[in-house]
Formats: sequence, structure tokens, C-alpha cells
Amino acid sequence: MANPVLTIVVPCYNEEEVLPETVFQLSAILDSLIEDRRIADSSTMLLVDDGSKDATWSLIERFHASNTFVTGLKLAKNAGHQSALLAGLMRAKDYSDCVISIDADLQDDTNVIREFVNKFQEGYDIVYGVRQDRTADTFFKRATAQGFYKLMTSLGVKIHYNHADFRLMSRRTLENLEKFKEVNLFLRGMVPLLGFPSTKVYYDRKERFAGESKYPLRKMLAFAFDGITSFSVTPIRFVTLMGFLLFAMSVVAALYAIIGKIWGANVTGWTSLILSVWFIGGVQLLALGLIGEYIGKIYKEVKQRPLFVIEKDLTLHTEDRKKEAAVAHVSQASTVGRS
Repeated sequence: MANPVLTIVVPCYNEEEVLPETVFQLSAILDSLIEDRRIADSSTMLLVDDGSKDATWSLIERFHASNTFVTGLKLAKNAGHQSALLAGLMRAKDYSDCVISIDADLQDDTNVIREFVNKFQEGYDIVYGVRQDRTADTFFKRATAQGFYKLMTSLGVKIHYNHADFRLMSRRTLENLEKFKEVNLFLRGMVPLLGFPSTKVYYDRKERFAGESKYPLRKMLAFAFDGITSFSVTPIRFVTLMGFLLFAMSVVAALYAIIGKIWGANVTGWTSLILSVWFIGGVQLLALGLIGEYIGKIYKEVKQRPLFVIEKDLTLHTEDRKKEAAVAHVSQASTVGRS
């Protein structure tokens, strides 16, 4: 097949410390792939500013002016990692044959991008970047991550173990992903639902190059809970099962009380009575909260509000800049030849 047009989509939120190195490494990868004729000359990277409060957008504009590989999208406000990533994917699919998504922190190995492109040219529509292991993580993070993947699998969600959002997707997979209209995004679970030919590439994850993690424990737990409730109704069914079990227990307790009354046994245990009330009350509140979470998701879906609003789009002039650069290169080469 002809050399594909590749776009690398990078969601960014307050990444001014790491962004220069990110652009440098990704530019080197693109330049190398173009030189080896693995991708088209018009390949780029798309930096998506997710409402950053620092100088991230100013840096993107500066790189866009000086580096022909760099384009950018600026969202009007912080929409969240998944929405920012989707914004970049949907914009990039309009002019790309394949799109790779990667976080700005450089923890994912950029050298693996070459292998992604090789797998795409072998005929795979989706290439998942999968971590070799989690030895670099703390015990707590490793245990919670493994627990999350196992829980998602047990709930019937098709998800790839140790895969985040480092992947390649072809244009046709992105065109079909666009048909998914849900507001509650969990791309790690949505992409496998597409069903196109896919494969995995394994790599070692690095330490964050600079800056701070944008996923502290609170956000990680919220993200995991969103993923579970967005892709499985098993928790609701568990509440129903728990209701049946408590009902059965109450029947047994009632029979015990009646038999005790008939035989004249003393009714004792205010403590056990109070504990039972607290237990059942807690279960009821938990069940109501879980049901409310699902109702809240339905509420968001029904409103059909846009997931993101684009304030500025630097991709609109990318093709013109590429053509100008190509013309300038040819002109310079002919001048050198004449001299």
C-alpha cells in the first residue's frame, strides 16, 4: 500500500514542562518514518489543549509556527482526558489514514510507534500498546490496576489487560467509532467493540519525563467507576440479588422470632436489633446511590450535550503549510543545483 498519512494525537492538560521534549521526540519519530518511506510527507502530530491553565497553548502555537509537523486544537474549557482525546481523533480522521494516540508525559515508549505503523501496513486496523509489566509501579498502584482489569473482565467488559490509550487506529475504525453517540466515554472499552482486525505490541513503560501526574488516586477511582458503570449492568443486578438475600434472611429471622414467641423464649438483644437496622439502612442507601449513578448517566445521555467545544483549530492551514514547505524545499534544491 502507498505510504499512509499518519497523525499522532496528544491530549495535553497543563503540560508546559514536558511539551518541548514531547514535540522533539515525536518530531524525530515522524522525520525518521518519512525518511524511511514508511509514512507520507504530510504526516503530523495533533496537540489537543484540554483547557490548560498554564502556557501549554502558547507553546503549541509557537511550535506550530516553527515546526511543520505540529498542529493543534484548543478546547474552550477542560473537557476531560477522554473527551480531549476523542476530539483529536475525530479531527485527525478527516485527513489521516491512521491515527496514533499517546499521552504527553512520555511514559509510553515513542519508539514503538514504528512497530505500530508496521502492523498497520500488515493489515491491522487497531494496534494496542500493552505494557510488559508493572514492576515500576508502587505496590498499591499495581494491585489496584490489576484488580480493576480483573473486575472489568468478570463483569463481562471486553478490555485489554495493561492497555491504556496508547494505540493506533485506521480511518475506518475511527469513522465507525464516531457512530458511538454515548456521552459517558470509556474509550478502552469502546474500541474493542468495533471488532476490526487488531493486534498488540508490548513495551516497557517509562517514568514520567517532567511535571506531575494528571491522574491522582481520586481521579483514577472515578475513572474506574465510570468505566464499570458505563459498560456493565452487573452492579445493578448485584443490588437485586442482595435484596433477595436480605429478604430471605428477614424471613428466617421472622420464623425464629415466631417460634421463640410460641415456646416462650425471652426476646433479647437490643444491640442486634440496632445493628440490623443500621445494616439494612446502609445497604438501602448504597443501593439507592448505585441506582442513582445509573440514572445520572441516563440523564447525561438524554441531554446529548457536546462532549467538547473547539475554540481554535490550527489544523485548518496544515496542508497549505506542507505545500509551501515542499515548494520551498524544491526551490532551494534547484538553486543549489544551479550554483
